[in-house]
This record gives sequence, C-alpha cells and structure tokens, in this order.
Amino acid sequence: QAHPAPKQPPVKSPQKMPKVLVYSLEKYDEKYLVPGLHASIGADNVRTVRVPLSKDTTDLAKGYDAVCLFVNDVCNAEVLKLLAESGVKLILLRNAGFNNVDVNAAATLGLSVRRVPAYSPNAVAEFAVGLLLTTVRKINKAYNRVREHNFSISGLEGFDIHGKVIGIVGTGNIGKITAKILNGFGPSRLIGYDEYPAEDMKAMGMEYVTREELFREADIISMHVPLLPSTYHIINK
Repeated sequence: QAHPAPKQPPVKSPQKMPKVLVYSLEKYDEKYLVPGLHASIGADNVRTVRVPLSKDTTDLAKGYDAVCLFVNDVCNAEVLKLLAESGVKLILLRNAGFNNVDVNAAATLGLSVRRVPAYSPNAVAEFAVGLLLTTVRKINKAYNRVREHNFSISGLEGFDIHGKVIGIVGTGNIGKITAKILNGFGPSRLIGYDEYPAEDMKAMGMEYVTREELFREADIISMHVPLLPSTYHIINK
C-alpha cells in the first residue's frame, strides 16, 4: 500500500523590505551608512538626498516607509504631519540626540522614532578636552599667527589646568570620560552636578555639589547634558 506523500511546509513569501529615504547625506554616510543599508534591505529600497528635511522637502518622502535623519534636519509637528500624510511610518535618527524631533507629535500621529543609543563617547570627550586646551593655550590664535609668519607670543599667554577647580555638568557616558581625562591634569578639586550622581565618579574623587555651587566655584566648566526643557539656557537664566 502506497504511503501518502509527506506534507510540504508552506512556502513563505519573501519579506517585504522597507523603503528608506536618507536626508542630509554626507560623504562619510556614503562610505559607511549607505553600504550597510544596501546590504540590509537592498539598494533598490534606499534613496539618498543631500538636502535636509524641512517642510519644503517632505514631498520627497512620498512612497517611503522610513526617513533617516541627522542633527540639522527639522522634524517638528508640522513636518511630521506632512511625513505621515506621505505614508512614512518610521523616523530613524543616525545620532543620539533627538531634540530636533517633536516626539509627542510623532506619538500622536502613530510614527515610531528610533535613535542611536550612544556612539564613541571617548571621541566626544577627547574632542571636548581638545577644545579646552585650544582655548586655554590659545592654540588657534597662535596657529593663525604662524601661518602669517608672525612669531610674536604677545597676547598668547594661557593658564595651567593643573591646580584649577574643574566642574562637570552631567556625568553620563561622555561626562564621565571627560572627568577622567581632566582628572589627570591634577585639579585642586573635581566637582560635578547631576540629578543622578554616579558612584564610580564619587570613588574617583568627584564631589557632587549643587548647580549653583558648581557655577560659583569652578574655574573650568565642561557641560555634557542633552537639550531638554530643564537644561535649556541652563547658563544665563
């Protein structure tokens, strides 16, 4: 007696890949971001434009499921409404900050917002310290003088970071690394302000103080906080 043929598993239809429009494209995006998108969802599903997102460029997003944005793209309530009307369902941020996106308006419109949780805090912290050194040693002014064959050191006097009171506002990932680097200069005090003090910073010797005391006592202040209503104009209120 013949046995019945085994049942074949149902054939799965190929997964539909999302169509993504990348705004504010830069050369480094072409080197790293675009090849990754092509490998993930296929080149046919990716379009890139160099113009930033604004109310005047939302029409480019018609027919796309997602838009990929950077820090200077405008994504307020008006823009989000236009994107939703164009069929966009997902806002992808290739940066950690999201202050340029009206997240409440996005939620009301049913748009999902995704961001990079963190990226290279060492690079940001080291750059911040580099800016500090440029400022206190007037490296930028000296550089410009040398280019003009002016080797006068008049007006280029700086000051030592060693022995100064250093204040860190915001001891998240970047603030912590900045504090560790600056602690190597030998400050007289390392003080910090954060609504959520970090135990590892305390163990390193950081003294947490009020914001007002930090502004009053610190010789050097390094700020590492996101733009929120509570931090808007945190200095010069």
